[in-house]
Amino acid sequence: MIPLSHFMFISAALFCIGLYAVLSKRNAIQVLIGIEFMLNAGILNFVAFGRYNKFGDSGQVFALFAIVLAAASVAVALAIILNVYKYYKTIDPTR
Repeated sequence: MIPLSHFMFISAALFCIGLYAVLSKRNAIQVLIGIEFMLNAGILNFVAFGRYNKFGDSGQVFALFAIVLAAASVAVALAIILNVYKYYKTIDPTR
């Protein structure tokens, strides 16, 4: 069985990659990808703690809700990005 620390290390790495992408990228789509990395790190934590929890599958239920919310937020964010591009002809978030 894989120890919980391995899951936490992978989750921390995913979160750091996502944070770097959010803080350093100038493209709105790359920033959105960074946010998704950070959200996936949280989902991995939910699933890992749910696996090692002796009270049931609560981690998987929370992860399922997080995945549904992530899909909805990506759809809204991409619609906003497309409208911003249509209006400003760029998706640079600094402008």
